[in-house]
Amino acid sequence: MNIRYPVIRVRSDDGHLRVLDGLLLCFFIRRKHSEIKDAVWRSLRTYLNAIPAGALEWYVDPDGEMQPLDEKGWAHVHWQILERTRALACHVELCQFEVAASGYNFEYAGYQLDPLRFHDEKAASAIAFSLPTEYLLEHGPEKVRALALELSRELPFSSGYASLAFVSFSGSWYARREKMLPLIERYWGLDLYLIGRTSRCIGTGARGAYWLTFLGQPLLGQLGGIEALRRELPFPEVSFQPLEGERLLLTLEEWPSPMDTREGLDVPQYRALARLLEPYLPEETIGLTSIFDRKNMGRWLRRFCL
Repeated sequence: MNIRYPVIRVRSDDGHLRVLDGLLLCFFIRRKHSEIKDAVWRSLRTYLNAIPAGALEWYVDPDGEMQPLDEKGWAHVHWQILERTRALACHVELCQFEVAASGYNFEYAGYQLDPLRFHDEKAASAIAFSLPTEYLLEHGPEKVRALALELSRELPFSSGYASLAFVSFSGSWYARREKMLPLIERYWGLDLYLIGRTSRCIGTGARGAYWLTFLGQPLLGQLGGIEALRRELPFPEVSFQPLEGERLLLTLEEWPSPMDTREGLDVPQYRALARLLEPYLPEETIGLTSIFDRKNMGRWLRRFCL
C-alpha cells in the first residue's frame, strides 16, 4: 500500500475534538421504519460485534442530552428502535465520547414515509456506522469490505456507500467552517455528511461515487443493470459483486483514497460512475449550507462529474 492517509484533528475553541479522519458506512432505505426495524437492530448488533467492547459509551436522549450507554441506556435504545411503534420517526445516535469526536459512532434516522406528509415525500430511512482510520490500517480493506457487506445483508437499501470521511458526531463540524473548508477542498476522497438531513431528500437516489458503492432497486435497474454497468465501467480497478435481491456492490479500488488534490487526481472510475449517477443525486439544500452556500454545495456533491 502506497497511500498516505491524512491525520485530521479539528478542535473547537474550548479544545474539544470535533472532527477527525475515519470511515463512514452508510445505507439509504426507502422503507418505513416499522418495516425495517428488526433489520436495523440486527445490523447494529453486527457492528457492535465488530468493534471493541464498550466502544459506544453514550446515547442522545429525547431531550438532546447525552446519557451513558449502561444497561438502562441500552434498554432505552432497544425500546426506541423496536418497541416505540406509534412514533412518526425514529432517530438514534450513539457515540464513543461525550464531549469529543470519536471514530466509533452509530446513527439511524427512520421514518414512516407517509405520502400525505410533505417531509416524507423525498425521504428515505438511513443508517450509518463510522470507524477510525486505524481500524482500516490494522485490519485491511477486505475486513472493512466484509463488514460493510454483513451490515448491508438484511437491509433493503436503494443505495449505500463506504468511504473515508470527516467523522463528526451529530455534524458538529458545522461550527468550524474556517478550518473545514481548506480540508474539504484538498481531500476529495473524504466524505462530508449529515445523515439526518440527507435522508430527507435522497429518496431512491444515490449520494455519489465512493470506494464501496452499493446499488439497490430501483436505482440499479434505472442504470441499466449489472451488465450495462460493466460496459460503462471497464476499469481494471473496479470489481462487481452481485448481491441477493437484485443488488450490487461496486468496489472502485483496493484501498480507499483520500484523493489529495495537491498530489493530482487520477480517478477515472470515480468520474465515470459519478456521471452515471448524476441524474439520481439529491438536491441537498439544507444541512451542509453552514459550510457551503447552496450553489457550491451542489458543486461539491458533483465534484467528480465535472
